[in-house]
Amino acid sequence: MAYATTNPYTGEVLKTFPDATDAEVEQAVANAHDAFLAWKETTFAERAKVMQAAADLLRKDIDPYAKLLTIEMGKLFAEARAEVELSANILEYYARNAETLLAPQELPVASAAEGKARIVHDPLGVLLCIEPWNFPYYQIARIIAPQLSAGNTMLLKHASNVPQSAAAFERLMREAGLPEGAFQNLYATRTQVERILNDPRVHGVALTGSEDAGAIIAAQAGKALKKSTMELGGADAFVVLADADLEKTTKWAVFGRHWNGGQVCVSSKRMIIVDEVYDRFLERYKTGVAGLKAGDPFNPETTLAPLSSQAAADDLKAKIRLAVSHGATATEVGPDVPNQGAFVQPTILTDIGEDNPARYWEFFGPVSMLFRAKDEDDAVRIANDSPFGLGGSVFTSDTEHGAKVAEKISTGMVFVNHPTMVKADLPFGGIRRSGYGRELLGLGIKEFVNHKLIDVVDIDAEF
Repeated sequence: MAYATTNPYTGEVLKTFPDATDAEVEQAVANAHDAFLAWKETTFAERAKVMQAAADLLRKDIDPYAKLLTIEMGKLFAEARAEVELSANILEYYARNAETLLAPQELPVASAAEGKARIVHDPLGVLLCIEPWNFPYYQIARIIAPQLSAGNTMLLKHASNVPQSAAAFERLMREAGLPEGAFQNLYATRTQVERILNDPRVHGVALTGSEDAGAIIAAQAGKALKKSTMELGGADAFVVLADADLEKTTKWAVFGRHWNGGQVCVSSKRMIIVDEVYDRFLERYKTGVAGLKAGDPFNPETTLAPLSSQAAADDLKAKIRLAVSHGATATEVGPDVPNQGAFVQPTILTDIGEDNPARYWEFFGPVSMLFRAKDEDDAVRIANDSPFGLGGSVFTSDTEHGAKVAEKISTGMVFVNHPTMVKADLPFGGIRRSGYGRELLGLGIKEFVNHKLIDVVDIDAEF
């Protein structure tokens, strides 16, 4: 596995990194275990001090951190700055709330004579996190902020195309005061990942990535009897009802599909519009997409980023051709994208029949699938006709009714009048092939703790 920084806009290979040696992996696991034995004994206040310091450092040096994201995976610089701020917000959230979220829970008992019972939340130990390239800092913060706050220690295996971002976050946490060994970045190989999972000192794995990667790691974790969480792909439905404000709705649609170059698991990938407003929506949407400007991601006038690599762009183009071969209509929109950079021309796919396998794919880039629904019930049916179940959205002028429609959509998250969003104070996760488990808030921090019962009975109680 080649760990290297390759600028997706220029194509230049800027820096390469050797794979970790087996000895380095063994030492890292040992260091993480030793660090856990000390870190679990720290107070919530001590852990919060580190989380807050890391958040403050990110905000202080927001531009240097953001620049690294744009260089490594092509993210628009403004979006890179927003990711740094979001990561800081997550760290700060747990600095302020971890102790409350993990407070012991007193249990009711039938009578005072039966004593007292409570549940406490103990950290498990060393955890492995495997993260993708599309949000290099946010994906790390989303798992390590809660788990370090809970008292666990972490090993990171990041995507091979963002090695400098991974190293930068490790340095950040050390600078924030995290003890040596409590969070370590490893340029690990696939074989080494399996070895880490089988190590008795490692107690769980959190993966964000593709379905294929999730299936492999979940199987390895299951065979080793280790707890796992999986945040996988998505093909979010963007449902437009007849009473939606089309001007605002189409603006959200363009943003929801194309932010981060369209490389987001919760992008608005499937737009499902009731027949009454379909044609008007389509024309407005084409106009909005045509207004996107592809170019240098450091240029503030650029609104469409390149994909993360030329290989990703080539794969997406091949996927479009395959969808068309099964009967879909592909309409390229807007001015030609530059020849320089890993760009894909924004494309709208229509006429995607129920026998077209592309109906069930995830297109990771500026490709929109549009579906004409006969009515609201048909829109819900199409929304639920997916192997994924991550997020989704409903657009309507009647928000109360929109919430009722949202209840019928089978996903982990549904938003009314906004594309699926990510925030420090909202839980994240899906169902079916989008994975299992939750991250952020109290749901996330409790994924890798031992919910231990302590039942105390008076010694003088009747035998």
